[in-house]
Amino acid sequence: MGSIYLIRHGQASFGADDYDVLSPIGLRQAEIVGEHLRELDIRLDRCLSGDLRRQQDTAKLALGQFRAAGLAVPEIETDTAFNEFDAEAVIRSLLPALLPQEPQALQVMRNSAQQPAEFQRLFAQIIQRWTSDDYPVSGLVSWADYVQNVAAGLQRLLTQAQSTDNIAVFTSGGTITALLRLITGIPADKAFELNWQIVNTSLSRLKFRANEVALASFNSQLHLQLLKAPELITFR
Repeated sequence: MGSIYLIRHGQASFGADDYDVLSPIGLRQAEIVGEHLRELDIRLDRCLSGDLRRQQDTAKLALGQFRAAGLAVPEIETDTAFNEFDAEAVIRSLLPALLPQEPQALQVMRNSAQQPAEFQRLFAQIIQRWTSDDYPVSGLVSWADYVQNVAAGLQRLLTQAQSTDNIAVFTSGGTITALLRLITGIPADKAFELNWQIVNTSLSRLKFRANEVALASFNSQLHLQLLKAPELITFR
């Protein structure tokens, strides 16, 4: 059987003008996960990433740990099916309908870095509305369409894979959540309960044979825990 290692990007710049940049912690997390994969003697046959900067930079830093040890690694292939969903568009589209029940929501969203717990509470409500498809908005990519796009990317990967390939996919929490939905059949609301637990640079492993895919492990963060540095365990 082959293996697909789903690697969430390192910590991004939550609350900054440009979220899509790895923070100093995110840069270190990316190096650590690369060291971990190298120490496991995993031979990577392919490496894919979405085209978001935080995903690409995590991939480059992680694979750099192999190159620093004189080991060959594949070039990074880009497939936008592994991009994160557009959280800003989801918030912008669905926030207005939430304001009658949550009048402070706009202020919280504008100051998310100062009120992370309240931001998460409101964001979870918005995501619940998005995944339920009960609040359709013209021009907004639906959860169902997003999952279909991720499914197409997975199918492309499987079609091109050899039976014993080890494939690294540097991606995001939403993509991993969509894959959980596709592979296990878990309802969207339960899948997002797991989403909130996905640690930056955590490893989830899929095993595949032809077009059959199974979840082998989820959200492993051992490479970070072994360093006994709590600041490395982050969720954005």
